[in-house]
Amino acid sequence: MKSSRLVSILLLLQTRGRMTAAQLAEALEVSVRTVYRDVEALGAAGVPLYGDAGHAGGYRLFDGYRTRLTGLTTDEAEALFLAGAPGPAAELGLGPVLAAAQLKVRAALPAELREHVDRISGRFHLDAPGWYADADETPFLHTVADAVWNNRVLYAMYRRWREPTDVRRRLEPYGLVLKAGRWYVVAGPGPRTFRVDQILELTTADPTTADPTPTGAADSVEEFVRPEDFDLAAYWTAHQRDFHDRLYRGEAVVRLAPGVTLARALPVNGRTESDGWTLMSVPIESVEHAHGEFLRLGADIEVHAPPELRDRIARTVAQLAERYGNLLTDSGD
Repeated sequence: MKSSRLVSILLLLQTRGRMTAAQLAEALEVSVRTVYRDVEALGAAGVPLYGDAGHAGGYRLFDGYRTRLTGLTTDEAEALFLAGAPGPAAELGLGPVLAAAQLKVRAALPAELREHVDRISGRFHLDAPGWYADADETPFLHTVADAVWNNRVLYAMYRRWREPTDVRRRLEPYGLVLKAGRWYVVAGPGPRTFRVDQILELTTADPTTADPTPTGAADSVEEFVRPEDFDLAAYWTAHQRDFHDRLYRGEAVVRLAPGVTLARALPVNGRTESDGWTLMSVPIESVEHAHGEFLRLGADIEVHAPPELRDRIARTVAQLAERYGNLLTDSGD
């Protein structure tokens, strides 16, 4: 809507300063011609803005002008408070900052919007970690976050899953990601992804030098240049996709009972069989992993391939039948 777009132009100029018509058009995803018309409408409404021509030109608000208008809709205000995750903010040392920011935003909202965000805060609570996972110890999270913010190089002793398990790494931390309650740092060169809770030691000084200095020493700080075109969200999306592609290296063919579904499964023949069961192709990480996952479905799944997976499940089922058969015999049933 035009009124929402006019508010957006005001907020962009207020927060970013001088912007060209092309920059405004790109940010708002409209044409430059539309920006020209919107700027004229703002001027006609008495908003004190002006434009300069030339290479270094653009639109800007008169010095000292600030609007109290936030432009927040009810849904936007609710989403803002719903997205404020106090747990991760506290882990990063930003808990009081988040609370203060939300308090200021709430105070600036109209009364009807304050009522909506209060309802959101009272009815929804975000808790990212799973039920059965202990919280990871991340003693170096604050240091990593500070290095991300200030483009500081870190030298880490890192524990990985394959041999040699403990390795030294020079990290240029580009960003932090919180996934399912676990912190990851995306760092160059590469970039590559590291679990923060697997960092055993961390310094800002190269440990190969004669006199390494502990983290925090002012004379040991080494800075790096973060790539201007690096997009953390885009990298993480691609990383997750590549991770799943590497993870599911095998394939199993199974029959599933009516109403039973499996993630990433695809029909083999494109139709349901006469008994209501469906023949599916399922990507698997390994025979060992698939063995445990498929047993969860009990009698609602029948494995056809690979043969080693079918045989392993058959042996497990035979052992269970023998064990529970004995129990039934002993109980007199």
